Amino acid sequence: MRDLKQLVKAYDVRGVVPDQWDENLSRAFGAAFVQVTGASAIVVGHDMRPSSPSLSQAFAEGAAGYGADVVLIGLCSTDQLYYASGSLDLPGAMFTASHNPAEYNGIKLCRAGAAPVGQDTGLSEIRELVESWTAADDTVTVPARDVAPGALSEQDSLRGYADHLLGLVDLTAIRPLKVAVDAGNGMGGHTVPTVFDGLPIDLVPMYFELDGTFPNHEANPLDPKNLVDLQAKVREVGADLGLAFDGDADRCFVVDERGEPVSPSAITALVAAREIARARAAGEDEPTIIHNLITSWTVPEVVRELGGKPVRTRVGHSFIKQEMAVTDAVFGGEHSAHYYFRDFWRADTGMLAALHVLAALGGQPGTLSALTAEYDRYAASGEINSTVADQAARTAAVRAAYAVEGTEVDELDGLTVAGPDWWFNLRASNTEPLLRLNVEAKDPARMAELRDGVLAIVRA
Repeated sequence: MRDLKQLVKAYDVRGVVPDQWDENLSRAFGAAFVQVTGASAIVVGHDMRPSSPSLSQAFAEGAAGYGADVVLIGLCSTDQLYYASGSLDLPGAMFTASHNPAEYNGIKLCRAGAAPVGQDTGLSEIRELVESWTAADDTVTVPARDVAPGALSEQDSLRGYADHLLGLVDLTAIRPLKVAVDAGNGMGGHTVPTVFDGLPIDLVPMYFELDGTFPNHEANPLDPKNLVDLQAKVREVGADLGLAFDGDADRCFVVDERGEPVSPSAITALVAAREIARARAAGEDEPTIIHNLITSWTVPEVVRELGGKPVRTRVGHSFIKQEMAVTDAVFGGEHSAHYYFRDFWRADTGMLAALHVLAALGGQPGTLSALTAEYDRYAASGEINSTVADQAARTAAVRAAYAVEGTEVDELDGLTVAGPDWWFNLRASNTEPLLRLNVEAKDPARMAELRDGVLAIVRA
């Protein structure tokens, strides 16, 4: 029998088509989503993957069969779906597998106002309901429901999405900029032309053709090898900066005028500075900024220096969004290049972060590398994965070696140990036999020493 626990992850549905799931199963998920949320209407969008149109249509039919009206917005980025959910005040379903290979697909679900749906907020109930409808031979039979079927309608949300974002950042007075953008054949090729239309930007497009087979490179800019083409293009054309989007275009990575990647922590600090200034100008005394525990120490330092209040969370969008709701934070950032905005229903949008970078750079005469230098104060290792047989034993060994007098230790998310001018975090993967290490120190030599020392114990 098909194991839906392998398909339904902590925050979304994701698996191989058709081996792990297909249209029949998607139809059942649509019905279960309506039953669990009690929605009378929902909005559904999809990315450019070959399987996305049919899977999203089946989901919509399942939802309509359980009485919900369905607004189909067609091709969209994930943050465009969040815009539709927020502006229409409807629960939403986005069909995408983000940066996964072409044979994968999935669903990101949200409640009205783009509120996340995860294992603890309805996703496990949806899975259990679909499991109850699944027979031993994997056939899925959705029970009939005594309700009038909902209506399916189509709506274009791209212009509204672009106008909403442009209303949150003042780009009217920026100087002309040459910007190379690598869409990775993903949804950035759909959204960037409309969002950038009318701005004083000389756009150099790369891989804007929507192609869910990803013929040029994986649409995962977190992997350095997928930034190589953009870095070369920035240098070749003399661009002021480069932007790289992932497959569903909810994350954005930045390359400076030298072709050097800008740390997502530095982007978090830069955007935080702008959001703090905007909130303070509107009368907020101490605007709150959320950052996860593997972002650079630079982020809380900058936030405090500018009169804001930094709040540290676990890694993961559900923790960021939850803390933003509790604290009414204006902005949140993760080192994975997810950026969350209060004015965007606390949802993540790489496009809005990119517009902030354009506004900051275009509002002054210098280079991006000079602009971001003040937000890049430490030497960082980046995330390093190690395959281990016993995560707990290896973590305990690291703790015994480094959690000594004069250090600070916490276990908010894995093991974090901090000294006067360094810190590291060691976290276990929830899905693989991996330990993930992040190290930061005041200078590269100390960072390398710490990194190598911890890895020697982890990999012993």
